Amino acid sequence: MPELPEVETTARGLNQIIPDTQIQEMRIYDNRLRWPVDFDMVELVKNTRIGEVLRRSKYLLIPVYKKTIQGYMMIHLGMSGRLQVVPEGTPREKHSHLEWFLNNKQVLRYTDPRRFGSAHWLTPEEAEGPTLHPLLASLGPEPLEKAFSAQYLFDITRTRSQKIKVFIMNAHIVVGVGNIYASESLFTAGIHPERAASSLTLDECKALVKAIKATLKKAIKAGGTTLKDFQSSEGKPGYFQQELKVYGREGLPCLSCKREIQQKKLGQRASFYCEHCQV
Repeated sequence: MPELPEVETTARGLNQIIPDTQIQEMRIYDNRLRWPVDFDMVELVKNTRIGEVLRRSKYLLIPVYKKTIQGYMMIHLGMSGRLQVVPEGTPREKHSHLEWFLNNKQVLRYTDPRRFGSAHWLTPEEAEGPTLHPLLASLGPEPLEKAFSAQYLFDITRTRSQKIKVFIMNAHIVVGVGNIYASESLFTAGIHPERAASSLTLDECKALVKAIKATLKKAIKAGGTTLKDFQSSEGKPGYFQQELKVYGREGLPCLSCKREIQQKKLGQRASFYCEHCQV
């Protein structure tokens, strides 16, 4: 599943190509995504100009304008979605469900074999507030922004007995810390994934917040994690997987202490850790 760095990589790639282009036509070939795509979007975006692509959690927000802001296309990549720009005339893939034809002879194309992604039309108020869309309204802070601080994490964990790895993967607490990056961040911070969230000290919260920010920044810089289905907006794979320290390394020696990396399911997700380095 594309996680925050993959989505951020996609947004940055799109921002090199599509801002200030005009949507001449939108085509919906199959609207059966996680939620049905509203066919009204075809007319709503026709002859609009695209603004800078934004990211909130793992949602891409693409503003469109006429004289003023008209609204936003909100797109989630789901488990296997790709949003790419291709030359007009490029043969459509089997699972390419949505296309936007631009005035520069290029096509913005959404491809999603598993159809767990989504595409919504949002009014400015639903994207920016005060009446946020339900999918945005309950999200926690962005992990790379100041609101996600050691003090915030310390305060919010005081009465929470949930395992810390499961806790930091909750988008209501902080967005975008997916399974891979949670495992990597906990290893960097030296915190065992099964620790109760409430057991963390303020110093440990400082270490964990620092590790989450550093891990995500490093992954974004590298282009995301190479997942089975992930490609950036330019069709390039990510490269962060080459630098993973614990995720996917069950049975291999820890890069720090040489003891064997362990794997256990927590919250129905595989967790990787070192019993010696993480306490």
